Amino acid sequence: MASISRGQGGIQQLLAAEQEAQQIVNDAKNGIAALKQAKDEAEKEIAEHRTQLEYQFQKKVSESSGDSGANVKRLEQETESKIHLLKSESSRISGDVVSMLLSYVTTVKN
Repeated sequence: MASISRGQGGIQQLLAAEQEAQQIVNDAKNGIAALKQAKDEAEKEIAEHRTQLEYQFQKKVSESSGDSGANVKRLEQETESKIHLLKSESSRISGDVVSMLLSYVTTVKN
């Protein structure tokens, strides 16, 4: 009789271990499902954030391109001003430069 009760106890232990293992497997499956859901939500948030950043970037690009024409005009004016300054300066000193060049060319050194 003792061996029968010991066999019954072993079967009960096996059944309990099997139920415990099944519970562990179920918990793992639930954890995996939760991780997949969290991943999907994170990817959705990332996509929304990326869309928002792209919109802000495009908005800044369009705003700054409007300023581009003003910058080009300002740079053209500055360039013209500098060209005018250089021309007037070269006109002012051209006589001195010609005299200096002539003196170097006509001076003979031994």
